Amino acid sequence: MSAPQADAALANEWTLPDRGPVGIAALILAESTMFAIFVVAYVFYLGKSLSGPPRSILDVPVLASVALWSSSVTIHLAVRALRDAHVGRFTALWGTTVALGAGFLAATAAEWHRLIYTNGLTIRSNLFGTTFYALVGLHAAHVVVGLSLLTIVLVLALRGHVRASHAGRAETLSIYWHFVDAVWVVVFVVVYVVGR
Repeated sequence: MSAPQADAALANEWTLPDRGPVGIAALILAESTMFAIFVVAYVFYLGKSLSGPPRSILDVPVLASVALWSSSVTIHLAVRALRDAHVGRFTALWGTTVALGAGFLAATAAEWHRLIYTNGLTIRSNLFGTTFYALVGLHAAHVVVGLSLLTIVLVLALRGHVRASHAGRAETLSIYWHFVDAVWVVVFVVVYVVGR
């Protein structure tokens, strides 16, 4: 078999995977490593802070967490609607995802405002403050990035620029959003359940 025939035979047997999911998987792998480092640091220093406010000043953000986790359902349903060419339903569900994510971010901002201005807990207060704001802040930064991307897609959808042919791209973005939601499960358990 000649080299061109071998290349043609190989091309028929195997096709390259779509670069969107591969790229987002690589990003998630790298980000998971970074989050793992921050979680390990938080757990390592848990209870070692000798001064400043105790961890007991934390309120468990149940409603904010439910909102964020619910957004994984709405974004999944949005992508499914787009695959079925229901652009109106996609836009409504995508918008709901953005609203739920924004609600989570607003609740995080309110929590930080209370911790800083009512309880005096800052990143410089003690070791707990440093590790708490670093870990929760890292997650919040990822929520901001995800919300920014989701909002761009929502604006495009509202202007009529999103079609069923874009479902693969929407799904790639939804994978990142699912990652952000899954990371919150770990952060929630480590900070608000184990850490209390």
